[in-house]
Amino acid sequence: MLLTLIASAVLVQDNKPSIPLWPNGAPGSEARRNEPETKPHAWSIGNIYNPSLTVYEPPAGKASGTGLIIAPGGGFRELVVGAEGFQPAKMLAEKGITCFVLKYRLVREEGSGLTIEKDAPVDAMRAVRLVRTIADVYGIKKVGMLGFSAGGEVVSLATFQGKADPAAKDPVDQMNAQPDFAAWVYPGPVGVPKEFKGTLPPSFMIVAQDDGATKVVLDITKLYRDNKSSYETHILHTGGHGFNMGDRSDKVTVKTWVNRFLDWMDDQGLLSK
Repeated sequence: MLLTLIASAVLVQDNKPSIPLWPNGAPGSEARRNEPETKPHAWSIGNIYNPSLTVYEPPAGKASGTGLIIAPGGGFRELVVGAEGFQPAKMLAEKGITCFVLKYRLVREEGSGLTIEKDAPVDAMRAVRLVRTIADVYGIKKVGMLGFSAGGEVVSLATFQGKADPAAKDPVDQMNAQPDFAAWVYPGPVGVPKEFKGTLPPSFMIVAQDDGATKVVLDITKLYRDNKSSYETHILHTGGHGFNMGDRSDKVTVKTWVNRFLDWMDDQGLLSK
């Protein structure tokens, strides 16, 4: 199984390998897995029916042993794969993090035939399980998730619903689907339960106060507080929705938000070998 997954990788953006989440296509989308992606906007892609992980490895000798699945946003209608996927992956890989940019199925795209309830959790949890399956190949000890907007909803689905399935026929699906740590950047509400009982991984959250996603971050924070689990929440005084990596803003607090995330990761021991 492991050899099949690695052998099926193809070169994509920046000549990086892309590993499909399922060798024969996603459940229910097998017949459409060879359809080409579309480009609805200059900043996004669409028509994703063969979900995958694009791998960005750290420079030689710099790997910290931390793996990070990055889920871009786009409202489940498109995927902002550059500014919220490949760009953060390049930067974080330089810090020693092995990054996996997740191209998940767009369940709200017109004509997709998919649903949030049935298909979105499947992609979210399969991504975590797959990285755990290939962790030894990349020297990974901990697997986390970082999600922007709708990608944050993907993180929520894995964090609050993810678990192991020892009875699964596919060995990959027997793995634990809850990440070891989770990070949300202006997330949407999908996947956030009203209450949660169980173990939650350490988390980082950031949002601007002039963004409707502020309530979502506060709701997740409450879940963590009630659960007595570790979290760090930042609410910026401005920034709106979709500030990506912050480089388009003229506000220092927005332009440097990634430093807050890196500080948190450092405190968690995720940047050192």
